[in-house]
Amino acid sequence: MTEPLRFDVLILGSGLAGLTVALSLADQCRVAVVTKRRLIDGSSDWAQGGIAAVLDRHEDDFDSHVQDTLIAGAGLCKPDVVRHIVEHAPDSIHWLIDKGVPFTTDRDNPSGYHLTREGGHSHRRIIHAADATGHAVQTTLEARVRAHPNIQLFESHSAIDLITHKTLGQSEARVYGAYVFDNASATVQVFAAQHTVLATGGAGKVYLYTSNPDTATGDGIAMAWRAGCRVSNMEFIQFHPTCLFHPQAKTFLISEAVRGEGGQLKLPDDARFQGRRFMPEYDAREELAPRDIVARAIDAEMKKRGLDCVYLDISHRPAEFIQEHFPNIYAHCLKFGIDMTREPIPVVPAAHYTCGGVVTDLNARTDLPGLYAVGETACTGLHGANRLASNSLLECVVLGRNAAQQILQQPRIEVPRLPAWDESRVTQADEEVTIAHDWDEIRRLMWNYVGIVRSTTRLHQAERRIKLLNEEIQSFYARYRISTDLLELRNLVVVADLIVQCALARHESRGLHATRDYPGMFDEAKDTVLSRTS
Repeated sequence: MTEPLRFDVLILGSGLAGLTVALSLADQCRVAVVTKRRLIDGSSDWAQGGIAAVLDRHEDDFDSHVQDTLIAGAGLCKPDVVRHIVEHAPDSIHWLIDKGVPFTTDRDNPSGYHLTREGGHSHRRIIHAADATGHAVQTTLEARVRAHPNIQLFESHSAIDLITHKTLGQSEARVYGAYVFDNASATVQVFAAQHTVLATGGAGKVYLYTSNPDTATGDGIAMAWRAGCRVSNMEFIQFHPTCLFHPQAKTFLISEAVRGEGGQLKLPDDARFQGRRFMPEYDAREELAPRDIVARAIDAEMKKRGLDCVYLDISHRPAEFIQEHFPNIYAHCLKFGIDMTREPIPVVPAAHYTCGGVVTDLNARTDLPGLYAVGETACTGLHGANRLASNSLLECVVLGRNAAQQILQQPRIEVPRLPAWDESRVTQADEEVTIAHDWDEIRRLMWNYVGIVRSTTRLHQAERRIKLLNEEIQSFYARYRISTDLLELRNLVVVADLIVQCALARHESRGLHATRDYPGMFDEAKDTVLSRTS
């Protein structure tokens, strides 16, 4: 039997949250970072807009940022969590700056950096690196992580399940590490750790159309659920209003900042619609309304008028301005023959962010001692029923640093001998098409029945089919040797079920959850919390 790999801290995931935890611990701990593909392959790297923080105290203040977050969250944000994260935002930004992140500068701003504005924000407070902030942050931290002698990287490794007290037949709850699949050798390794951190991102790939990378399959949420943790508010899936609509363009996001700098949403410029704007009919904030309102408005216009897409037009701004502020978006659109300096960009909504997740506190602690969750995997109370733009990367850094401090304060424990992975499933599946078929069915089912606007009838139809799919997938998983695709499918169906169960439990329309059967909103806002006994 291969001996377990032993570390002080095991981090599953390599987005901004995971790398923040790793760098905050590495001077004092031996850290393992496990990631499904390359270190940089994840949603954080794809983030365009920026990070929300009150950096210009002459024009902005913490109370305004808190209030904007609470309004966007539709009554479900936890005010103490929001204030904590908002007030720790400037320190976290300076932590990133100290690490070398090349944010866009502006000599005329008191902060020294260019600050933009996005939907739902009352002030310019989004610090950014042109229109590729996530990539700038990730590549900067990646270089530091690779150079640190106390951090060992395991790329192309997929976590299977957490090793808990139940695995060992113990009564006292605890997480001791995880079973991890080495994609290259097709073998399973045991990772033993004092502390395990879930930083695996969200679950956008549960939907047919998404702005997320292929890695966003809800792995951490599913593993935590199987281990016995509570999961909350999974019905609140944020659909980003503006993803590029083109047959050759896969999941390319048109940043919120385009609307923040004057972009207007319009109908087709033809004899019927004459390029007319429509957002003024839906909200006084027009294109700068929160994402749930804008996404539903676009969805309503497309369905009402039988459109394949709508159009985002910023061509009225100078070409030099557009190319300077949105160089990556400009270049990407140009590859598909769309010159955004001269013509509008065709856009559609797509699944973008998982506002719910594993229930944690402000120190990232879950229900199980020794297990933490950070970033999009977690449900902290910051986002409520709808995430405010550019608060997600902020949460990754603030709570990633909190998690590290919490871990450093804990006494060491004796990690017991952990059992090896059961290798009895030696049969290689001879029909991989089953995995591909089930994957496709789940994503189409979720898009058609659990999308931007829902109904109880459609949710029950989805519930029944997901139950059957889950039984098929679990049977397949029990019989055959595992693969990365099978592991992701197994997690995907769990997450799909959690979204549907949370949606069925909420008998109102609030934030990102809109249902035809319950169009009103209760006076009192309550979280939807699922547990294995609920």
